[in-house]
Amino acid sequence: MPKWDDVSEGDALPELKKKPGVTQLVKYAAGSGDFNPLHHDFAFPQSKALGSIIVHGRFKYASLGELVSNWLGHEGRIVKLGCQYRGMDFPDKEFVAGGTVKRKYEEDGRKLAELEIWTKNEEGKATTPGTAVVELP
Repeated sequence: MPKWDDVSEGDALPELKKKPGVTQLVKYAAGSGDFNPLHHDFAFPQSKALGSIIVHGRFKYASLGELVSNWLGHEGRIVKLGCQYRGMDFPDKEFVAGGTVKRKYEEDGRKLAELEIWTKNEEGKATTPGTAVVELP
């Protein structure tokens, strides 16, 4: 729960580790309405070609939101959050969400920080790079 005075450019956000299994992906499909078989059906031709089903991109996006929200606690607020899907993550393989404070600034009396955020797979490859802007108390 960082306060404006406690945040510096370059600070790292505490990592968030995820290792979704097939059951969790099926539950996510039910909640999100994304029933693309690539996310739950190993017999689906694209899954067969890849050798596995893949984690939903929006699951990783939600994980980045959770990362930022956890860091802010109940005192700050997320102004903007976005990401790009640049690589695949697979069930039962850990990925890590992380980030750093890229810029700290004031605008219209608001105390803001721009964050660089990402997910990285077990090999350390960034699969979901993104950014967030947060308002700090």
